[in-house]
Amino acid sequence: MSQQSSFLTVLPVFNEVATVDEVLDLVVKYADDVLVVDDGSTDGTSDLLAKRQDVKLLPHGVNKGYGAALITGFQFAADNGYEFVVTIDCDGQHEPQRIRDFVARIESSDADIVSGSRYLEEFGADTSAPAERQKINQIITKTIGDCMDIELTDAFCGFKAYRVESLKKLELTETGYAMPLELWVQAACQELKVVEVAVPRIYLDENRSFGEELDNADSRLEYYRSVINAALKRLPGGCDKLREQRVG
Repeated sequence: MSQQSSFLTVLPVFNEVATVDEVLDLVVKYADDVLVVDDGSTDGTSDLLAKRQDVKLLPHGVNKGYGAALITGFQFAADNGYEFVVTIDCDGQHEPQRIRDFVARIESSDADIVSGSRYLEEFGADTSAPAERQKINQIITKTIGDCMDIELTDAFCGFKAYRVESLKKLELTETGYAMPLELWVQAACQELKVVEVAVPRIYLDENRSFGEELDNADSRLEYYRSVINAALKRLPGGCDKLREQRVG
């Protein structure tokens, strides 16, 4: 590792043995400080990560969830004095060469969060999103816009840049895939500024499992709505109008 950068790149990882080395080989070309949160992998990913000397590694002894891995990364960034944190998934569906574009955008603006969007613009090599996943994304993205007045075209893209000081205003507790929805609710309460940047739409595994009952689209949508409603209910005083919102 070089002298500490102003930004930390965080990758939440769970059972990514097929892609982890290829993705990290690219990420370290564009980011000086890289943290991998290994969320209890059992497929050999942990063995590959243990051999690397070019990333920081924080393992969860057991699988705690996608949201839990991100929260661990956010806390590490805060504890170690980083100004910005970039999150990127490790499944090969994000392009690491865009990391510094995200950093440049948040450094040059007053944005608190720069969020990738696979639907803001079209790229020549875009792949089609699985219809079921795109529909759910559209429903939840519209819900975020209608209820929280945050203009988004993609509520779920994991490629983001954050100001660490802005993250410190949030109290994130959702450990699963829906943690970004809790984040949007709290961001609205704190009046954080969110801007989107276009990223290519790359789907390499259209049959990816979300785990057990969440592979059912109706169950997944119900879970997402329940997380939004729970997050709205927990908002502190001062966000009364937002706290009164309910989705369903």
